[in-house]
Amino acid sequence: MRRDRFLLAATLTAIFSADLYFILLPKLRSVGQGTGQLCSCGPSNLTLPRLRGLATPQLSNWTSALPLDDTTTEPTDGGLKLGRLFAHPLYNIQTPELGPEERLLQVEQLMEYYRKKVSRWERHNKLYSEVAAISNISVIEHEVTFDPDASWMKFHLGISRYALYSRDDPAIPQLLRDMQSMPVVSADYTQDEKALKGACDCTQVVKPSGHHLKLALKMHDFAKAMFKPMRQNRDEETPEDFFYFVDLQRHNAEIAAFHLDRILDFRRVPPVTGRLMNITGEILQVTHNEDLRAVFFTSPANNTCFFAKCLYVCKTEYAVCGSPDLLEGSLSAYLPGLSIAPRLSIPNPWIRSYTFNGQEEWEVNPFYCDTVKQTYPYNSGNRLLNIIDMSIFDFLTGNMDRHHYEIFTRFGDEGFILHLDNARGFGKHSQDETSILAPLSQCCMIKSSTLVRLQLLARPEFRLSDVMRESMEGDPLRPILTEPHLLALDRRLQKVLRAVQRCVRRLGKDEVIIRDFVKSTVKPQTSTELIKAR
Repeated sequence: MRRDRFLLAATLTAIFSADLYFILLPKLRSVGQGTGQLCSCGPSNLTLPRLRGLATPQLSNWTSALPLDDTTTEPTDGGLKLGRLFAHPLYNIQTPELGPEERLLQVEQLMEYYRKKVSRWERHNKLYSEVAAISNISVIEHEVTFDPDASWMKFHLGISRYALYSRDDPAIPQLLRDMQSMPVVSADYTQDEKALKGACDCTQVVKPSGHHLKLALKMHDFAKAMFKPMRQNRDEETPEDFFYFVDLQRHNAEIAAFHLDRILDFRRVPPVTGRLMNITGEILQVTHNEDLRAVFFTSPANNTCFFAKCLYVCKTEYAVCGSPDLLEGSLSAYLPGLSIAPRLSIPNPWIRSYTFNGQEEWEVNPFYCDTVKQTYPYNSGNRLLNIIDMSIFDFLTGNMDRHHYEIFTRFGDEGFILHLDNARGFGKHSQDETSILAPLSQCCMIKSSTLVRLQLLARPEFRLSDVMRESMEGDPLRPILTEPHLLALDRRLQKVLRAVQRCVRRLGKDEVIIRDFVKSTVKPQTSTELIKAR
């Protein structure tokens, strides 16, 4: 009996020793060394094997890239993560020369268009000055000079089949600086605001424009930018009882969306910057629109205020006010005019129900994507993959209001999707609306280039919240986002990666991860080429 006990004790001791040596001891060593080996997203997970111009991400353990809390060890290089991110090979891919057919506009075409615009402006301005003098209306006259080498002209000429601007386009940072300081020579309602005149229907649940003020501002060199004033403080969250279609539009969300789009390397959001505007001197005194002049008033607190023109919001309680004249807002660079660069507005296949209790098919049918895949233009090319890119972008910002998207008609079905109107993002940092990811979770497809960049931004040395914070630090209205919103980006990024992982487990990575061209091609991919790439 004693011998049996001795053998049992010896066996248990041997098992415990083996566990200690082969399992527990290596873990204790890695923790003691602080090397971060418990994080399974090492450098090898981001290698890009060359496959005839294609890139395929390595997928081993790639979803456990970053803990959801804020305990990740920081690098000791001063935190300049943004510079290292843009120095990464993914952001320094050599692209071939673009041919005329791959550019949105040609130089001669754009110059002729703006020569006519300048002549029209000069005639209109002269006529208005004469009428204003007769009517004793005070209008500030600014010197206006058309500069063919202006940054906004270079921005327009840089738009290609693949993106609104190239990764290293020096015109973009210059355009941001110009919009921050250029004198405003004219202010007016935007064209869609003008279209509402006499068309306001108070019986509609969703109004055509709501009380979301936006103005078109013209600068001294004929640059044009859309101004959205501040309507909500940064530390305010959207009230829980608000539907997404009655939510406020946030100027800082427009700014943050531009930086996020650039960091994700989509480059589908026009340049946006913040600016502190004097709404008396830079809007009221330079506008030629009498309707706009008529909505300015002085509040009981002696602040200058103005409101939208639509009847159901033509009230002082919907106004925005300066302090007393200064008001911060976002300035978004205008795209080329529709007459020279026409765009097509297309309903989002995953459009939401804009009623109080309705539901769309995708909300009740888990196989909805199978129908979409058989429908033009999502049955070939990369349109569906671009929709999935957009859903990831919207999920990270929390924007539920993507009812339409736009494309340039010149590039046809293979053109990229514009990520316009992002002001309803970043409303709730404490809630993640996973239904925004329906295109990804239902279709179970994602571009390999998109996935690799998401993996990269989940690593501690390139953490998304950190590079976003650094990127927005140069904006005049910094801080653009509060810390809870920045940390929410990291949390949501993990959820995107987990959604991809679930798809890979169910279907296999060859079905989920779609290999795409990392560098631009001379001609767009055909549907046959896309199928072969899969």
